[in-house]
Amino acid sequence: MANSGRTRVTLACTECGDRNYTTTKNKKLHPERMEAMKYCPRLRRYTLHREVR
Repeated sequence: MANSGRTRVTLACTECGDRNYTTTKNKKLHPERMEAMKYCPRLRRYTLHREVR
């Protein structure tokens, strides 16, 4: 994964703060923070998850 140009990012729930997901993204093409609606196991519903640094 060193030369692929993709970096690993962590997604955290905006409501409870848990870091539930990890994914990869290309920072050259998408330098802004990533956001996605994902399932939060603590709250048992879909919430907005944002990239943490």
